[in-house]
Amino acid sequence: MMLWRKFNGDPIDLPIIDAVENAIKRETEKGYHLKVCIGTDSQVKGIETEFATVIVFLREGHGGFMFIHNEKTRKQYSIKERMLVEVAKSIEIAYDLCHLFNLYNVDMEVHADINTNPHFKSNDALKEAMGYILGMGFAFKAKPEAFASSSCANKVVN
Repeated sequence: MMLWRKFNGDPIDLPIIDAVENAIKRETEKGYHLKVCIGTDSQVKGIETEFATVIVFLREGHGGFMFIHNEKTRKQYSIKERMLVEVAKSIEIAYDLCHLFNLYNVDMEVHADINTNPHFKSNDALKEAMGYILGMGFAFKAKPEAFASSSCANKVVN
């Protein structure tokens, strides 16, 4: 089972599907209009690569909160591979949760920490990542709009 936590470090003891459903119900009952952004970032630290996946809940005009999952691996990746693994991790979560977003009418986007500027190395992975995300039927944002991965998840791995 994947371990998730809140930004303050409190563990989420429920399966993530139940935690997300509870959050949607709670926030909707309070009258908030929600949007969810899912993103993953990674950081290579010596022989380890750490990935952080975040589920960011935005309350329209009223801030937001997020659930976080970290994992480390000693597998070596090229930059392009690492970008595509980040996207795959985000899609896996989006796919597991999308029935809830449909049920409760919550907009969801998958954010990829990939630069749209061709001068950056991560740009090599952009076409595949976009095809992968859009092919799954999900809305997609890349840098600089991809704040879930480039800001939120980035804070967690750095």
